[in-house]
Order: sequence, then structure tokens, then C-alpha cells
Amino acid sequence: MWHPFTQHGLEEPVPLVTHAEGALLHTADGRAVVDAVSSWWVTTHGHGHPRIKAAIAEQAQKLDQIIFAGWTHEPAEQVAAGLRAIMPESLTRVFFSDSGSTSVEVALKMALGYWHWRGEDRHRIVVMENSYHGDTIGAMSVGERGVFNQPYAPLLFDVGRIPFPAAGAEQQALDALEALCRQPDTAALIVEPLILGAGGMLVYSPETLAAMHAICARYGVLFIADEVMTAWGRTGTLLACEQAGIVPDILCLSKGLTGGAVPLAVTMASEPIFEAHYSTDRARMFFHSSSYTANPIACAAAAANLAIWREEPVMDRIAALAGKQAAWIEKLGQFCHFDNPRTLGTVAALDLRTSGTSGYMSDLAPRLMAFFRERDVLLRPLGNTVYAMPPYCVTDDQLAQVWNAIGEAVISF
Repeated sequence: MWHPFTQHGLEEPVPLVTHAEGALLHTADGRAVVDAVSSWWVTTHGHGHPRIKAAIAEQAQKLDQIIFAGWTHEPAEQVAAGLRAIMPESLTRVFFSDSGSTSVEVALKMALGYWHWRGEDRHRIVVMENSYHGDTIGAMSVGERGVFNQPYAPLLFDVGRIPFPAAGAEQQALDALEALCRQPDTAALIVEPLILGAGGMLVYSPETLAAMHAICARYGVLFIADEVMTAWGRTGTLLACEQAGIVPDILCLSKGLTGGAVPLAVTMASEPIFEAHYSTDRARMFFHSSSYTANPIACAAAAANLAIWREEPVMDRIAALAGKQAAWIEKLGQFCHFDNPRTLGTVAALDLRTSGTSGYMSDLAPRLMAFFRERDVLLRPLGNTVYAMPPYCVTDDQLAQVWNAIGEAVISF
């Protein structure tokens, strides 16, 4: 086995998980581990949600896979209709793919195709420093350059960059964006709205996000919102963009789309994006697909997830968890010393003080992971940044277990 984001040379243990339920992972050696990162930010309602499991099982008896190029099926139709009902009205088109990275690749190709078929030579993509959009070539190109992708630099295309709009430095980022948007070759801006995930759970304001959107609109630059992590209530609203009162031209969704049960992604686009590709000329079709585009079983899981959002008090659960996360951060701050405590919806993060390297490659990370693993808590620090992002079903006792472990770590490290 060659595991992702794992340095096997460190010979760290790799626990074997046998089953999961709610916020708990059960291992082969009999431990019950609190999944405090929602298994890499995907699990929203909890592991093994009965409605999603039932939908998967039922669909598997009827249709497991079918080519989606020129064919369709009921689960995909349900998902598309369900998304249109709850997502911004101007996002009229739903394109299926398989993961967050591929939803970003699709968005970038849609944006470039839009300008190409309009006959305008716009090809520059603008990105934000410290951002992360995935690990495929296009997604790496629009992410932060450095340790993540240094060996692959020859494959990556050039982009325009703006600074991260940290508190007090928002205008610098906005001025940089406006300067790039003035350039006639600028095609699109892609951002993680309100919070940068792998970049260190860095938070910026809704007002800044709204100002960025306004600058793009002023110069006709397409606005791509990568809400792969931030959607489905993680930031306290269905979409993070809602808090800024904006609607992107292109929206990337994955992770919580199926409640985290199985892989699926969509890229939603406004009608002008679709119309630019619409023609009797086959050469103008959108050339993107994978073998498993809109897999019926994955779509059945997504349809069940959408039904949960329609019929259950999901936002009430999110609000309750957000309040508890903020309370734990405040409580911890009364007894421990750490830097930059921050919360956004159900996400809570803090930075441990270190005399060594900070940031993603801090040597604290593997030590912290081992520390939490020994306490039956799955946390995966981003260097010296510790964050908790549990499923919405996490119990008070399970959350206490997570935060007591974090508090112990702050004191110990």
C-alpha cells in the first residue's frame, strides 16, 4: 500500500478501520476513535447514515453504471433537480465529475472554453496565495507553489497571484486583484470562499470576498468558487458565498455532496458559460468526462443527502455544533496559550507556538498525529495548526474527548 500524504519512511502505524458509525471509527484492535476531521472533510451527517446506506443498496440492485455521454438515469436527474432547487438560481447547469480536484479542472476548462468560443483571448487564471484546489495538474497550477508540487513544476501553467487578505491587509489583496483584472488576458479568479483549508484554515472576511467578486464583475472576469470543502454547512451556511451575498459564475462541489459516503462532484455553471459551448458544431462541445461520470450509485447517495437537507433540521445541527466549537476554543483559551484562535461555522482552529519550523512542514505534525492517535482521536494537524471539523452528529462527550486531547497537546507541546 502506498498511502496519500504519507511519508512511509517515518514508519508510522497505519490503523486498520473495520467499520464506522456516526462520528466513531472502529479499528481492528478494538478501539473507538472519534473522527474529528470528518475523514478529510467529507462526512457531514455521520458515517453510515441509514438513509444514504439504504439509497446505495437499493440503487445497486437496479443500475450500477452506465455511460453518461448522451445517456441519463433517474438518480442523476434527481441530483440535478435537487441542486437547482437549493443552489443559486443563476447556476443553471450541472456537470458531474468524480472529486474536488476534477470539479476544479472542469471549472477551469469551462472558463477557458467560454472565452475561447466568444473569440476573446483571455487565458490568465488568478489565484490566492496559500490556496489549495487539488492534486491534479490544473488544480495544482492554481494552488500554492511549494512543497506540495515542487517536483511537478514543469507541468504547471503560469497564473496571476494575489496576497491572502489577512486582517489589516485586505486592501493590498484587493488592489492586486484589480490590477490583474485590468489586464485584457485575465479570464477568471478562483478562490476558496472565506477559509483556506489545506493552507492552514486561514479565515478572511465576507466583506473582502464580496469586494473581490465586485472587482471581477466590474472587469468581466469570471468568478469561480471552490466550495468543495466550504459547502454543505461547514462554514455555517449551505454555501460560504452566501455570507458575502454573492453568486459565482462557476461553483465547485464535492465532499459533502453525498454526505461523504462515496465519491462524486459537480461543477455548476451559469447559462452564459453553457451557451458559449452550445452549437450545431461538434467541435464546440465540452470535451471532458471520465468513465464514471454521474455514476448511478454515487448519484443515489447524493439524492439521499439532498433529501436529508430538505427534510431534516440540518442547519439547526450545524448551528448547535458551531456554538459548541466556539465555546471550546474560548474555554481552552482560559487555560492554555496558543495563537490565532479562529472559528467559522463548524470549523475551529488554533496555532501551536513552536520554536521550530511553522506552517505545513512543521515537525510538530507527525508528533501531534501520534499524540492524538494514542487518545483515540483522529486529528490531522496542518503543521503546527490544529483544527477540528467533526461530523454534525458528534456527541457532546465525543467533542469533549477531542478538545481535551487538543488542550493536553497545547500544554504538552
